[in-house]
Amino acid sequence: MEIDYRAECCKRKDLSGEVVLITGGGRGIGRHLAKEFAKQGAKKVILWGRTEKCLKQTCEEISLEGTECHYFICDVGNREEVYQQAKVVREKVGDVTILVNNAAVVHGKSLMDSDDDALLKSQHVNTLGQFWTTKAFLPRMLELQGGHVVPPPYAFMESLTLGLLDCPGVGCTTVLPFHTNTEMFQGMQVRFPRLFPPLKPEVVAQKTVDAVRSNKAFVYLPWTMHALVILKSFLPQFALEEIHRFSGSYSCMNTFKGAHIGEVHAGEPATSSER
Repeated sequence: MEIDYRAECCKRKDLSGEVVLITGGGRGIGRHLAKEFAKQGAKKVILWGRTEKCLKQTCEEISLEGTECHYFICDVGNREEVYQQAKVVREKVGDVTILVNNAAVVHGKSLMDSDDDALLKSQHVNTLGQFWTTKAFLPRMLELQGGHVVPPPYAFMESLTLGLLDCPGVGCTTVLPFHTNTEMFQGMQVRFPRLFPPLKPEVVAQKTVDAVRSNKAFVYLPWTMHALVILKSFLPQFALEEIHRFSGSYSCMNTFKGAHIGEVHAGEPATSSER
């Protein structure tokens, strides 16, 4: 019996039975992710976020297209709130089979110029929040031997990917976009926009959903990011620093403005947003 490995590799996951939860799902990339998962046939879509107006609007848009959609107010940086809302989701909607950790905040300042409360907020949302959401939903996926997690990049992604190697049925996809044309990165400028163009959020969403369906481990956006990954593997540190300096990586946030969000927590800068 011959096995067509190429066909097996290119086989795409059927989303018709999947329940997808997207953090930061009310605006930006999260909104487009929700619409793309619905477009590609997800059974149910669940939105988490802090701004009810955005969540409700996105939820209504998806529902009008014929996909069951729910939203819940949840700050992923609050551990107790995450665990409580995860329990509510299981009771009201069912088991989450695809978790997309999309929520993040950006304040666009250097370490020494950053407010301590802003740094704490970014750590609670961008780092600890990913731990809480994954701990809330991954155990059930492992129990069912089926599911998929889209984690944030870097150390957490690496540890999660390694941890899932011996877990049948549970996949992991990490998306590494350079920067997106959303309110989250308003004002950011790069020296060579043709090489590192601002990404359209709908394109990032489409690439992400496609990667989940094909169980792809990494997605680099734009294509030039692949070159940087390759160069990083063999160039000495001083050469990489010169490349970053020449390309404007060290100065691209100098013109950063961010977005002024209506719902701002105490001690949180007005430039914070959900991507």
